[in-house]
Amino acid sequence: MNRTAVLRRGLLAAAFSGSVALTVGGARAQSESPAYMNVIVGAKVPGAAQVAKQNVLALNTGMFELYGDAGKLVQASILSQHPVILGLFSGTGGRFILYRPGQTPLEAPQVPEAYQLLKSVGHSVMALGVVVGPHIGKSDDASWQPQVRAYRVRLQAALESIDSSAMPDEWRANNRELIAENIAFIDRVTAAKVVSFSDMQAFAAAQKNRLKLNIKWAADTQVKHWMGVLADWKQQLGADWEKVYAASNTIYVARQNNVLYSVLAQFFKPEDINARLILIETVSFTTTPQDMLESLTRIIADRTVGETFFGSRYLMDYELMGGDARDSIVAQAQAKGVTAHLPPKVPFGSHQWPTLITTGPGPASLADLP
Repeated sequence: MNRTAVLRRGLLAAAFSGSVALTVGGARAQSESPAYMNVIVGAKVPGAAQVAKQNVLALNTGMFELYGDAGKLVQASILSQHPVILGLFSGTGGRFILYRPGQTPLEAPQVPEAYQLLKSVGHSVMALGVVVGPHIGKSDDASWQPQVRAYRVRLQAALESIDSSAMPDEWRANNRELIAENIAFIDRVTAAKVVSFSDMQAFAAAQKNRLKLNIKWAADTQVKHWMGVLADWKQQLGADWEKVYAASNTIYVARQNNVLYSVLAQFFKPEDINARLILIETVSFTTTPQDMLESLTRIIADRTVGETFFGSRYLMDYELMGGDARDSIVAQAQAKGVTAHLPPKVPFGSHQWPTLITTGPGPASLADLP
């Protein structure tokens, strides 16, 4: 081997050993961080099982993003093919909105203002019972008096102006008596500086029949208005009425005998209930039209999924795990020595009213009460 070859081999060896040294030195430098980096470098990284859990659960989180994106497309498709009516609860007697393909949404006129007046006076009576209730029989408690005295000022203003309100004479007279009795009750209990249960009973007895009249008149005003609106819309839509989807919202307290849903049902066939006429439950008295549309879109879209995957259009209107969970409940109840207590099975696509429909003893309306 000549001297040049030996020299070249020596240079290559030196270069290689230097590279290794740099690499090792670099790795060592990266692993040796200054003390101020300990708060970052010292973080405990998740183990393989935790990473796997996060990756799998991320599928469900991502699903909602996919649902949201697809929902916008499906909603636009529904509104381009079907008229949609939303009946939304409100303090003014409700809102009805008609969406027609290719046209701007049409919002119906509000219920006549007499409805709101009747309801406001009625609420003032029952509110007094709620406000003083926690203080009944507590002679050393005066915490309720400033609040009640302040409300008396509002009641007096309403009493002095009730004759100018927009309602029939008979209604004004009844509301005048309701307000006057509210004021008299406040005067009695504030003078006595204590609220007795007998005071509350006497107040309720004096107001009960007047309250029933207000409730009756308010319901009649609301129903007549919305029946007229829907009859007009059905006539306008003509044959397209058979393609209408309609939905109303409700919270638990307004679920039974829901006024807006019940009015809508008069313009649909019994087989349309739960199919094209849907009651959407919520935890809030009020719901935005967009929230309602999104909920209705999800229901309609999920029906195509149920049909495609399981051969049942209405399967996903129900708790998907409900059937298997029911079987498990029966088995677990038997294993634990208790009797399973479950309602009868109802077929998917049932057209029963989405409220309590089983008859039984006991009052079912204000008219049934003593």
